[in-house]
Amino acid sequence: MKDSEHPFFRPLWRRVAVVAVCVIWSIIEFATGTPFWGVIALGFAGYAVWQFFYLYKPADESKATTEAEPKE
Repeated sequence: MKDSEHPFFRPLWRRVAVVAVCVIWSIIEFATGTPFWGVIALGFAGYAVWQFFYLYKPADESKATTEAEPKE
């Protein structure tokens, strides 16, 4: 399992929030006159968009429940 497929990121609002925080961080860095860190934060946002929206495939709910149940 990759980190972007972690169950924490299953709800859409959490993935959107991570991207939004990175973009807001980038805007703050550019506004305060530190474009180097702004570009880095923008890179984080771009990578998050790539991982959370382009490549993201939600896990099967039935697969997750069968793995959670103990086998006798």
